[in-house]
Amino acid sequence: MEKEKITELFEKYCDKLRITPAWDVKLELTDDPEWRKTGDFKIDCDDRKAILLLNVGNPKQENLEEVIVHELMHIKMYPLDQVTESLIASNFEEGTPGYEFAYRQFFTTLEQTVEELTKCFLFEFGEDKTLSFGRCDKTKSFNDLYEGLNNIE
Repeated sequence: MEKEKITELFEKYCDKLRITPAWDVKLELTDDPEWRKTGDFKIDCDDRKAILLLNVGNPKQENLEEVIVHELMHIKMYPLDQVTESLIASNFEEGTPGYEFAYRQFFTTLEQTVEELTKCFLFEFGEDKTLSFGRCDKTKSFNDLYEGLNNIE
């Protein structure tokens, strides 16, 4: 996807998600072959500034529009993210099983929620409604997971 199209989609979803003008958000494209993610962001919640990083050189996902929406959803949900992390940190000692469990559950649920919201926006407003299945390509199949296990009998 060319840079102009990526920028157009970024601006479209900043508007649709009502991120701007409340936030100052900029898009940074990277082609670092060592970077393992397709998208990420840097954020300063106090100043309401964010940089969306998008890997155009070595993306792990096929649909960059989906990645843009996903990362912008994280910005939208960031205040809730911070409150929840603070609650976990104030109620569990770091490194304890309770802390690890709460943190893992929170981040799993956050990612699932962000992805579901992303799908809703993509299906409603997306130009490319095709979902990326890049993460599935690297996981074992259902049959592979059970290969070599003995019967219970």
